Amino acid sequence: MAKMLFKLIAALSLLITLSLHCQMAFSTDIDGDDQEYYIPLPHFTSRSRFLATAIMKGARCNPNANNICNGVSANKGTELLQCCKNKCVNVIGDMNNCGQCGKKCKQGERCCGGVCMNILKDVNNCGKCNKKCKPGIPCHIGFCGYA
Repeated sequence: MAKMLFKLIAALSLLITLSLHCQMAFSTDIDGDDQEYYIPLPHFTSRSRFLATAIMKGARCNPNANNICNGVSANKGTELLQCCKNKCVNVIGDMNNCGQCGKKCKQGERCCGGVCMNILKDVNNCGKCNKKCKPGIPCHIGFCGYA
């Protein structure tokens, strides 16, 4: 009886450990803290990202001195970097700094192009930014035509 109980406890602990490991491996990071912003050097015309300056998301900056990211266009113009609370952030897509430092999007909203959009109901941003529903099809809880 004791051997059976020991085997059961060992199997359960192994199962719990594996399930936690798999959950961590498949979890998604919304912030994308390891994202890099690529800024082309002004004297190069090459499109290679290896010839560009890379600034890591959340890189330290000082708005008064050594400001490496204030108003800098990055990733072929799809992102605009600002120094918010001494960190470089993309104000075009950051939900905590949408369009400007400190402007937070509400629950159910995403920062799309620097504007907080309700992705649960907006037919031009249904479920995510720039996902358009077909004409006449409503957006409901982030799905086009959901009934």
